[in-house]
Amino acid sequence: MAELTICDYTRGLRHGIPIALGYLSVSFSFGIAAVSQGLDWWVAVLISMTNLTSAGQVAGLGIITAGGTFLEMALAQFIINLRYALMSLSLSQKLSAKYATLHRAITAFAMTDEIFAVASGEPGEVRPAYMYGLATLPFAGWSLGTLLGGLAGTLLPELLCAVLGLAIYGMFIAIIIPPARDSVGVCAVVVLAAAMSCALRYIPAFSGISSGFSIIICAVLASAAGALVFPRKKQGEEAEQ
Repeated sequence: MAELTICDYTRGLRHGIPIALGYLSVSFSFGIAAVSQGLDWWVAVLISMTNLTSAGQVAGLGIITAGGTFLEMALAQFIINLRYALMSLSLSQKLSAKYATLHRAITAFAMTDEIFAVASGEPGEVRPAYMYGLATLPFAGWSLGTLLGGLAGTLLPELLCAVLGLAIYGMFIAIIIPPARDSVGVCAVVVLAAAMSCALRYIPAFSGISSGFSIIICAVLASAAGALVFPRKKQGEEAEQ
């Protein structure tokens, strides 16, 4: 049993290496962005070690620097990170019988898009040791990248830090463009969300709405409009087409 556990953990470590390398560069940009917006480097590292969500952290960073409320932060994080709850529910169907409540809680904390994708593709049951191995290096890479970015932000010139801090937003654009190019519905939702964001930012009538609630409003209304106008087709309809 001990040998099986070690094998599961080492296999998870191997599978987590590509994820960790990707997280290292992304979190480096987050560290620089956080420091350039006034946070201490250790605060940025603490955020990364307790969240593990790039979109949620960037949104949270904007709310923090804008002096937003705890309610704004809670709602924004709930909406942005709700997908992780759905991923956890889906992955729970593959978990072995040895998955006690504590193991499930730790796995849920470490759940990200990439970890979910790799674990879902694992043949057979998923055991705790494998998930711990799979999450170890990505967690370390995410935290280390933030640390390096935060320290670099305290040493590099302000202009260079501002430029490097934009890299994380470039990542989000790179994530959005492929599905928006292939799907009219996704493209429409992206354009609508961007238009509403600009309206809330620049129209004087909406000046009283904080950045945190702007994120919430744009995310909820754009996704709801997309679901109504471009409903997901059932499998039978997709097969006929």
